[in-house]
Amino acid sequence: MTKLYLIPTPIGNLKDITLRAIEVLQSVDLILAEDTRTSGKLMKHFDITAPLQSHHMHNEHSTVPRIITQLKNGKTIALISDAGTPAISDPGYLLVREAILNQLPVECLPGATAFVPALVQSGLPNDRFIFEAFLPPKKGRQTRMEKIAEEERTVILYESPHKLLKTLNQFKELCGELRQISISRELTKLHEETFRGSLQEAIIHFEQKPPKGEFVLCLSGKSKK
Repeated sequence: MTKLYLIPTPIGNLKDITLRAIEVLQSVDLILAEDTRTSGKLMKHFDITAPLQSHHMHNEHSTVPRIITQLKNGKTIALISDAGTPAISDPGYLLVREAILNQLPVECLPGATAFVPALVQSGLPNDRFIFEAFLPPKKGRQTRMEKIAEEERTVILYESPHKLLKTLNQFKELCGELRQISISRELTKLHEETFRGSLQEAIIHFEQKPPKGEFVLCLSGKSKK
């Protein structure tokens, strides 16, 4: 039956894929992958033989119409990203929106995503939070950070290793050195680590231990006075 599935894939440990995700991937006609080389290794590991087609941020505007046509013609298609849940800081939104506009069924399976375990193990309030993903690299960055500094809920961000210290120092200027932060790296992988402390302590820590891997930052909200 025609359907677009969004399938989360492991963010590190391959054992984190769900049995249902494997079952669906083994049954679909086509798998859309952010990087077919990366996903090809995962498919081989779980003996998934459906054909892979490239679908990423640089070609999604051009590939969406063709995928919609395939769905209309009765194909069952799965969308995956390199790691985690599709459309969370990865391609997927444009395709989902177009499928819905064309009244095609869309289903997202539950599964791996980096920000949830980072938040839960941060020790910071998680009853209310906001997810900001990656900060703008240049234009709009300062304005976004100023708004985040005033946010009273826990704020979750993704950051690359070469920008981590810059980001921490910018938040220190806006939030003060005592604002609490939890920083997780390489979640579910062999070298997974989480640092918890103040912004100043985090800066000292990562100056002494150069950042490596992918990072999830959980910044405590501004205290109510």
